[in-house]
Amino acid sequence: MARVDIIMPQMGESIAEGTLSRWLKKVGDEVKRDEPIFEISTDKVDAEIPASAAGVLAEILVKEGETVAVQTVVARLETEKGATVPAQAASPSPAAPQREATPAATPARTQTPAPAIAASRSVNGNSFEDRVRSKSSPLVRKIAAEHGLNISAMQGTGVAGRVTKRDIVGFIDSGAKTTGAPGVRAGGGGGGHALPMPEPWAGDVVEPMSKMRALISEHMVASRHTSAHVTSFIEIDFTRVARIRAKKRAEFEAATGQKLTYMPFIIKAVTQGLREFPVMNSSVAGTNVIYRKQINIGIAVALEWGLIVPVIRHADDLSLSGITRALNDLAARARAKKLSPEEVQEGTFTITNPGVFGSLMGTPIINQPQVAIMGVGAIEKRPKVLPGSDGEDTIAIRTCAYFSISFDHRVIDGAVADQFLAFVKKTIETFPETGL
Repeated sequence: MARVDIIMPQMGESIAEGTLSRWLKKVGDEVKRDEPIFEISTDKVDAEIPASAAGVLAEILVKEGETVAVQTVVARLETEKGATVPAQAASPSPAAPQREATPAATPARTQTPAPAIAASRSVNGNSFEDRVRSKSSPLVRKIAAEHGLNISAMQGTGVAGRVTKRDIVGFIDSGAKTTGAPGVRAGGGGGGHALPMPEPWAGDVVEPMSKMRALISEHMVASRHTSAHVTSFIEIDFTRVARIRAKKRAEFEAATGQKLTYMPFIIKAVTQGLREFPVMNSSVAGTNVIYRKQINIGIAVALEWGLIVPVIRHADDLSLSGITRALNDLAARARAKKLSPEEVQEGTFTITNPGVFGSLMGTPIINQPQVAIMGVGAIEKRPKVLPGSDGEDTIAIRTCAYFSISFDHRVIDGAVADQFLAFVKKTIETFPETGL
């Protein structure tokens, strides 16, 4: 018999740690090769991690809810003699790409106690170290929030300067202060004045946020503090698309095996709009604007336990049927926790669809580091006033929806955002029947 280490995998090049959210097997259980053995949560994705060897789960070294550095041994499998595999006995499928010699890929090592955390000099937050430093564990972030500390302004003893629990407790005990560290708002996130933490009242129920919910909270607050949010709205007439869909639906579904919804038409129009208005497909890097050549559309998918945004890569190169296949596949695998890290990364523009729940319109928060996000309201029949052929106005029943675009006013002017919306509107309202 031989024992194989199961490690915490690196779910993306900038990820330094992961939270083991749930064990799917217990000690003594038989494990098949490629069978999911535990679930993890990172700031990018929730995923089931399969074993790459068959055997019996002999030891569990990391408990549910614990956050550990990548490459940490979380369990051990007992396998048949000669069945030993490399240390990465559990890895996402397909495996996340590993870069050689990156700090996050280095096994955790014992570190000698360091002096109290020193406030770091001002940084732009774009380096690998800066990104990792802000990805401290939920417990460390909770302690920082309770004491009004800004982790990004600290230099810790963890991987790439990441602040550990020992670091922040020692820092607090020392009575020191971080230079220029902004206060922390109640509920998470930096910036502004510190607010008192609310206290539970008699009869209240207190539940800790899930890993995904805590990360969503952080990302939303950070986005509001990063981008100058402005939202515009427009109403789009889907009557023509509705007729095309009704006419071609059975034929399309028989040929592709895919259900034809309104969303592929919307994605197709958006990709064309991004080609016409490239600043809508950009990112801000300090005082520079990065115009993305790739058009990778993120689609927000609501889950029972949170929200995830899988990405349709090179969406502008896909036909309507290709978009439909990619959309349905990503949504299904997102709900089944089968997405790989790459499939939720490198989006350049995001679409969210609260209309499926009946919402008429909304003001979505930008998905950083993008500069715009589109909201799709409920597509429904409405009475509309239309000009008649004889010059008289008439009332007709039309299939319509309100669209919103939240954009970063640092780089996008209102006129450009409105022109983009108008382009999407015209494209949908004049969609060619041969576009299928």
